Amino acid sequence: MLADQSWVIEAIGFAAGTLTTASFVPQVLKTLKSRSTKDISLLMWILFTTGVAIWVMYGVLTESYAIIMTNALTLILSGIVLTIKLMNSTSE
Repeated sequence: MLADQSWVIEAIGFAAGTLTTASFVPQVLKTLKSRSTKDISLLMWILFTTGVAIWVMYGVLTESYAIIMTNALTLILSGIVLTIKLMNSTSE
């Protein structure tokens, strides 16, 4: 039944992706403002960012625009924090 309503499935994907992506905005804003990442685990953030990059690849391979778009934005956001973390890793 849902196969006939693929737009519903894609809308659910966009809703889920939008909410999970939006959850990173406060962390990115805080990190950009304070330039502090001392309380963020480097290993966790590397694993997370790598996982998100793989989700983008999966979205491309399955042609799922919801997965591609939301995870690409999450990748940018997590990449910003990871970059700042790596730049600060010697000083924190």
